[in-house]
Amino acid sequence: MIIVEGSARIPTDAWDQALTAMEAMILASREEAGCIEYAYSRDALDPDLLRIIERWKDLAALQAHFAEPHMAVFRQALSEIGPQDLQVRMYDAEPQPLPL
Repeated sequence: MIIVEGSARIPTDAWDQALTAMEAMILASREEAGCIEYAYSRDALDPDLLRIIERWKDLAALQAHFAEPHMAVFRQALSEIGPQDLQVRMYDAEPQPLPL
């Protein structure tokens, strides 16, 4: 499984535009083959901080995601929104049960 996590600062006055773009991206991405989870969220204590979490079946599914038409549309929207301090990381992981 591939985990993608990240964060970005969204300018305060760009959140409406960002939310519209994110909704379209999330809905389309969740329909892709190999997508296990795809979510963006606003940090509860820092309202201009966007949190990113994705889980993909494998690297091939993630690479296919990058080639989807909605990815190009989202990238264009991001260029207009102008996120700051965008950091996205990918991890190869397998789920393990937590000893609770």
